Amino acid sequence: MRDIVKELKQKKERARISGGLKRQEAQHAKGKLTARERIEVLADKDSFVEYDMFVEHRSTDFGMEKNKIPGDGVVTGNCKINGRPVLIYSQDFTAYGGSLSEAHAEKICKILDQAMKLGIPVVGLNDSGGARIQEGVASLGGYAEVFQRNVLASGFIPQISVIMGPSAGGAVYSPAITDFILMVRDSSYMFVTGPDVVKTVTHETVTAEELGGATTHTKKSGVADLAFDDDITVLEQTRRLLDFLPLSNKEKPPFRITKDPINRKSVNLDTLIPENANNPYNMKELITTIVDEDDFFELQPDYAQNIIIGFATVAGYSVGIVANQPMVLAGCLDIDSSRKAARFVRFCDCFNIPIITCVDVPGFLPGTAQEYNGIIKHGAKLLYAYAEATVPKITLITRKAYGGAYDVMASKHLRGDINYAWPSAEIAVMGAKGAVEIIFRGSTDKEIEKQTQEYQDKFANPFVAASRGYLDDIITPHNTREKISLALELLKSKKLTNPKKKHGNIPL
Repeated sequence: MRDIVKELKQKKERARISGGLKRQEAQHAKGKLTARERIEVLADKDSFVEYDMFVEHRSTDFGMEKNKIPGDGVVTGNCKINGRPVLIYSQDFTAYGGSLSEAHAEKICKILDQAMKLGIPVVGLNDSGGARIQEGVASLGGYAEVFQRNVLASGFIPQISVIMGPSAGGAVYSPAITDFILMVRDSSYMFVTGPDVVKTVTHETVTAEELGGATTHTKKSGVADLAFDDDITVLEQTRRLLDFLPLSNKEKPPFRITKDPINRKSVNLDTLIPENANNPYNMKELITTIVDEDDFFELQPDYAQNIIIGFATVAGYSVGIVANQPMVLAGCLDIDSSRKAARFVRFCDCFNIPIITCVDVPGFLPGTAQEYNGIIKHGAKLLYAYAEATVPKITLITRKAYGGAYDVMASKHLRGDINYAWPSAEIAVMGAKGAVEIIFRGSTDKEIEKQTQEYQDKFANPFVAASRGYLDDIITPHNTREKISLALELLKSKKLTNPKKKHGNIPL
């Protein structure tokens, strides 16, 4: 017995060394943590329980039978994060460059299968050179097995991908299916085809960072949700993100006790809206004012900045917030902002997270670029997401709510539960000047000016909508936090189901 215990200890020590001390030092020299060090940062202290430490690949081609590393390039197991259970896998770049073999894929699949059985989230720490070429099609099959599980888990358990090194080729599609992607600046990148292939095929010269770095995916493509400067920060922020999420779609989001009173008056909001309706203001001031303790976890802050999305708590309840940003494109909806918000709304609906929508939208962005690239279908994605959502939906119109964009932004007509407006709200088909120029086409400038004022007086206010029941109340800005808090308390018992069907056909 003593001998086998000694052998076990030796084997575990060998597995922890993984690709060797020299390769671990190389990882540190790049400013990166090793796979196990990352888990130590992410997990609660001493909570990680490792699985499959002794798994090895089964390849016998190209001399691989003489080159076996315990664990096969990925560390898997379960842990606690902020006291709640999570399953985790962390790819190990020191072992075969973190490349995915058949056995490596089986370890990840075991984690995903167990997460589905237990109903708890999965966090994947990705740092991989891609498919293990020596295994050929077996490696590709392994990727597909992972993808299939990602799809089945989607909407059932939260899935978070943290890109902490390369993720290229087929490897990018697993993160793409998951709910959130976080990256590390200057050390992580994602692309389907690398710079060398791009140069060969299209004759474009581009660096890996330019093609698929964190800045590219958080600002240009919208593929990633957030980017941070180093491994430790991204892992700490992953812990913070999980704090807002339920373990699965069968549970309510966690309730966070707060000392921030729900009836806190916010007098700064009384002067937030400028006197001139054409002047912008920062919608983030409204958001940070109404949430608990000014704590707003924004997602995709650098992409499609004309709309804001993120998580917060209000009166202790986890909420998703969607808000037009008047400081960018006047808060217009366009292709990118519609896609960004639609995916976020659908995530919240999957996981029982109430949605608060703050509206100041003059319409959809006009122009040939938008029309040619499909604004009709992309805008319809956001409409579809709100219309399909059955979670509590609270809407606040602060200023402009014009045309079809009014309908799309969680209006009463899309089953908004409680719809508020400030006295400064303007709910109409379009702005007064544009409307009058159409209605009174051919009139003199003086007549247009007179009719514009009349139209403004009649429609540039919330009272017509309120008289039809499209608004539940017109509230004073400084009472906004209290009104929304009370609405969340009321709606916590909401039950609504959509017609039974296999699934809808969202305009993808």
